[in-house]
Amino acid sequence: MRQKPTKIEPAEGKLGVLLVGLGAVSTTFVAGVALGRRHGRRPFGSLTQMGTIRLGKRTDNRSPLIKEFVPLADPNDLVFGAWDCFADDGYTAAAKAGVLHNEDLALAREDLAALRPWPAVFSRDYVKRLDGTHVKKGKNKLELAEQLMEDIRRFQQETGVARTVMIWCASTEVFLRPGPAHESLAALEKAMAANDPSVAPSMIYAYAALRCGVPFANGAPNLTVDIPAMWELARERELPICGKDFKTGQTLMKTILAPGLKARMLGLHGWFSSNILGNRDGEVLDDPESFKTKEESKLSVLDSILQPQLYGELYGDFHHKVRINYYPPRGDNKESWDNLDIFGWLGYPMQIKINFLCRDSILAAPIVLDLALFLDLARRSHLHGIQEWLSFYFKSPMVPPKLYAEHDLFIQLIKLKNTLRWLRGEELITHLGNEYYD
Repeated sequence: MRQKPTKIEPAEGKLGVLLVGLGAVSTTFVAGVALGRRHGRRPFGSLTQMGTIRLGKRTDNRSPLIKEFVPLADPNDLVFGAWDCFADDGYTAAAKAGVLHNEDLALAREDLAALRPWPAVFSRDYVKRLDGTHVKKGKNKLELAEQLMEDIRRFQQETGVARTVMIWCASTEVFLRPGPAHESLAALEKAMAANDPSVAPSMIYAYAALRCGVPFANGAPNLTVDIPAMWELARERELPICGKDFKTGQTLMKTILAPGLKARMLGLHGWFSSNILGNRDGEVLDDPESFKTKEESKLSVLDSILQPQLYGELYGDFHHKVRINYYPPRGDNKESWDNLDIFGWLGYPMQIKINFLCRDSILAAPIVLDLALFLDLARRSHLHGIQEWLSFYFKSPMVPPKLYAEHDLFIQLIKLKNTLRWLRGEELITHLGNEYYD
């Protein structure tokens, strides 16, 4: 039975996309949108642009494009702003990142060069391998947040955008655990005024965004909005938030393969993962404290999918090891190796080997596009707080307290599409299929 459609405000006017960090991911994203806008390049990897959604029975043959089913903003209507701890414009930053071929850089040059980052809220206490020179100064973190809010308001006024979203595309910060400063909005603001070290720069951005009525997505494994203080602020301002950590290379493979092993009840003795990459992300992760943050994100995936508490004989004692190695010659072309020691019938051992030669920012850029459009849809649909239906895009999906995160990519996709069906008053798809055989 269909439910009443949710009231969704129209996607009228321009959508501002504020990017924290103007490095490889952000410049690749902006260049891709520009090349699509000006030269008809196809948005491969983007679910919002290329994905379809089945409606009703299989025999109904209704499978519209997602962008035609729900009222998403048009990528041609996106307007960009950015912060970065280096003053390079988007074209210079993209050239240094080395992701795009010279021909594509030249075609996107006008759009990239026009993107000049504002000084960032940055501290080497949180990203030890970078020495940012294009940074804001203030007497405390609350004042730095006010400066960010002024940037947001000025951007909105100068560009005339109708709506705005913010996405963290910057580096992985050092590992932080939730503490007293994060327990409430009042505690967070008091900690910011006192320059409490438990308030990281990413939290200052998220605070500024939510205070300005801007939805926020966290593309790194940082704590950022995954704290009670931010949940409180998101509820107060009726804004959607989501995160954490874009699901791109090796972890994407894990969320595809691990559900298959569990579906067939194949056991796992061990999963060894190694990565080499040479971009700014690799340099940052060469610091043990930043790597700790990333490691926590990567290691959480298998336990959640394989559920060793339920399948002790199969997954109760597997060994999971993750390594990330900074290797400058490789640049943004990350390579990952995985070795899986599995076992099957009668306990006989088998192995799976995976060598994924991926392009980190090429995989991340369409995620940024989808999150920008879906966050804007969520805001116009009056959804607020944690958007678990966007877990599809993250290594460490945010969920309410005491609820385990769902990491199975296929369950995540079902949840995402069922949320869209629910918004539009369509029947949810259970795949039961009894109606075809009655």
